[in-house]
Amino acid sequence: MKSEYCEIEAFYDGECPLCNREVNLLKRLDRRHKIHFTDIAASEFDPAVYGKTQDEFMQEMQGRLPDGTWVTGVEVFRRLYSAIGLRWLMLPTRLPGISQGLDYLYRHFARHRLKLTGRCQQDQCDIKPHQHEVHS
Repeated sequence: MKSEYCEIEAFYDGECPLCNREVNLLKRLDRRHKIHFTDIAASEFDPAVYGKTQDEFMQEMQGRLPDGTWVTGVEVFRRLYSAIGLRWLMLPTRLPGISQGLDYLYRHFARHRLKLTGRCQQDQCDIKPHQHEVHS
């Protein structure tokens, strides 16, 4: 993580319009700079640095805590909103039934977001291959 005061590093798909809207909102609300955002669609992003594959990052939202622990899916959003002081907003997402329902809905969205955000045409999705820079 870039900042010693950071509570979570959030890995997001910068080519997903809905994901970008959410990240932009969180950036505006993160006045204490508790969140570090990493765009997994950026050409300089290297998933191997984190011991993961690009596919793992594309499957669902990933977050890394200061101690190196990974969280995924809805739990990332809980941590993000807690970091900006809106923990109370996420409390209902922990209620039995609601928690499982949100996890299911999020996984469904994450799995189909390329199609849902118009990045798939004729059964093929427009995912740019990850480019590794070679330094001599």
